[in-house]
Amino acid sequence: MADDDLPVVSFGSLMTEGTTLSRRGQHDKALGCFNDALKLRAGDKHCLITRSRCFLKLGDTENSLKDAEASLEIDNTFYEGLYQKAEALYAMGDFEFALVFYHRGRRLRPDLHKFQLGINKAEEAIINCIGNLMQSSTRQGVKVVDLVLGGISYLKQRRDFWQQQKPMYARLYERKVLRQGRARDKRQKPSDIARAIAKEVEDIELMLARGSAEESCRKAERLLKKIQAWSEDEVPNKNELIGNLHSRIGDAQLAMGQMEAALRSHKMDLDCARQNTLTDAVSRALDNIGHVYARTGKFQQAINTWEEKIPLAQSSLEKAWLFHEIGRCYLELDKAEVAQDYGQKSLQSAEEEGDVEWQLHATVLVAQAQVKLKDYRSAILNFERALEKARLVPSESAQNGIIAALDNVSKSFIAELNKGHEDGMISSREDRLFSSESIKTTTDNVEEEEKEN
Repeated sequence: MADDDLPVVSFGSLMTEGTTLSRRGQHDKALGCFNDALKLRAGDKHCLITRSRCFLKLGDTENSLKDAEASLEIDNTFYEGLYQKAEALYAMGDFEFALVFYHRGRRLRPDLHKFQLGINKAEEAIINCIGNLMQSSTRQGVKVVDLVLGGISYLKQRRDFWQQQKPMYARLYERKVLRQGRARDKRQKPSDIARAIAKEVEDIELMLARGSAEESCRKAERLLKKIQAWSEDEVPNKNELIGNLHSRIGDAQLAMGQMEAALRSHKMDLDCARQNTLTDAVSRALDNIGHVYARTGKFQQAINTWEEKIPLAQSSLEKAWLFHEIGRCYLELDKAEVAQDYGQKSLQSAEEEGDVEWQLHATVLVAQAQVKLKDYRSAILNFERALEKARLVPSESAQNGIIAALDNVSKSFIAELNKGHEDGMISSREDRLFSSESIKTTTDNVEEEEKEN
């Protein structure tokens, strides 16, 4: 066979073959395909995540975690990377850090149910671990739970006592500790300080992930004051850290329902990012500000903020969810035509990325906008396309929701067709194809097929 006749092995063909093998349970063979694909396109984040899933199915949690972390080094907002890292950590039994990354993913993609499921299972695993420990007893027969509760009670009593008394020697001791702490901070190398700050930021995120938003906020505010007092020599990325902490404080305030405070914090993050020309931070802040506006029903302000973010979107996937969110806001404002346009933009970006989930969300948005525009024929076709994508994801809740929507829009369309018949308006072949009888048959077939599935 001549060289020209040899089959061309491309990145896409290797990915397709590997995915097919993995679905069949042939994970070892699939791994070989993903390894070869990464030789052709080193550092491709989607291939890294697919290989990470493969490693996890083979029980190789360490390599699964490495691939997930490698994808996040390329794009730290890559939600699939966050989810896969959380899954790998969960499989390793590191439930608390898994919880952190499930929460990070949910903040980026609150629409994806899998992050909430991850949070639920991680929290349940943590409670089970603590519960099993608490039921054990010491050699003297005292339950650990009683010791822990007793210790907490004692410490609380002593704390209240010292807060009331606060003698002179205690205040002098506090001042001495503070002076020693400052001197120790000055002796620390910048690299040590950076590691210590990174650890504190991780703790702040962990507190928020556990549901301790108030504690997370307080710790972030303390760290912010500490960093603001340091010089650029001690903390080279000082401005970036300040903006990041404003963002963390805003996240915690949002979780506590303090919307105005959250908005102020995210705006401070935005000001800091703009003053220091930090493009990624500007994008992050605009994203968060838009979410606060949307949560408070200020849809036009959310649109204005997110439209400002569009030029900063770094991938088709980011554009897909951004266009979708803007479209949803326009739909809430009863501007269905613009919502439909943004839904189609979202769908195009999702197709470029090859992301079926966002294709599903975008198609549903387009269909919902068409219902508002009373373009029932197009809405039915798009709901049917969305149903196919929901089966691919797969998502049972999405399928049920789409079937209900199909039923409603079909009834509206049948009523319109019947009215058209009465007025003598229905005559074209296309309209006959969408007759009331054919729509009813289609809807019944869909429901029947869902029952069989």
